[in-house]
Amino acid sequence: MSDITVNQENKRPTMAKDFAMDLPITAPFDWLRRGVQDTFTSPISSLAYGFAVFLVSIAFVVALLKFGFSYILFPVIASFMVLGPMVAIGLYGKSRLLALGSQHITITDMISVKAKSPKALMLVSIVLLFVMTFWLRAAVMIYALFFGLEPFSGVEETINALLFTDTGRIMLLVGSIAGGALAALSFSLSAFSLPMLMNEKKDTMTAMALSVVIAWMNKPVAFLWGTIVLGFFLLSFATGFLGLIVIFPILGHATWHAYTDLRSDEALAAANP
Repeated sequence: MSDITVNQENKRPTMAKDFAMDLPITAPFDWLRRGVQDTFTSPISSLAYGFAVFLVSIAFVVALLKFGFSYILFPVIASFMVLGPMVAIGLYGKSRLLALGSQHITITDMISVKAKSPKALMLVSIVLLFVMTFWLRAAVMIYALFFGLEPFSGVEETINALLFTDTGRIMLLVGSIAGGALAALSFSLSAFSLPMLMNEKKDTMTAMALSVVIAWMNKPVAFLWGTIVLGFFLLSFATGFLGLIVIFPILGHATWHAYTDLRSDEALAAANP
């Protein structure tokens, strides 16, 4: 081995030895293709999962409007992206079963798949809930700084104030910057750690740290993947969340393939000897 190769290997973080690097920038599109394939293999299970996510999302938004919290509607909708990787755990389970050779998978099979690191998985989920709670508190503070403590009387007034006034547009800009930073943090912590904990025996801190390292060492690919997820999320929002029925399963299964592509063959083989 040449000195140059040795130096390149030494530059890699110690814990990064078990993940792939130099993936082509087009890799996320391949993840999507395989996500579609997994979704429509035993499609009823994945689409039922997506339908359940759709129903819960609609119920949550209706509850906000009913109890007069329309002024935090947009931050709450944005927080769905924080919780998305956690909610998709059953989809990771189906993709894992498909990878192991199963073909006819029911939604019961998806929900009952056992994680290799259940306690660590729960702790990462708690971290994501904490991030979401922090974001909602920050959103309320940002709103109060611009509009005071009085909530708007309805959805139409909220949208008009946010989109068609200078104060509202500045608030959206500030909120988007703050929300984008928290979204990037939650993405880097959870995008690869959650499927990893489904498939491998890891502790919470190792899984989250490795997820951050994977995202950092594959920045162009991770950035494109995050952009694709955001684009599909906005599309789901534009369809009144109906798009979640199909889009959420595709993204969940694709996330599993992102994890398997970014982990080394040796690490995956050790997880499933």
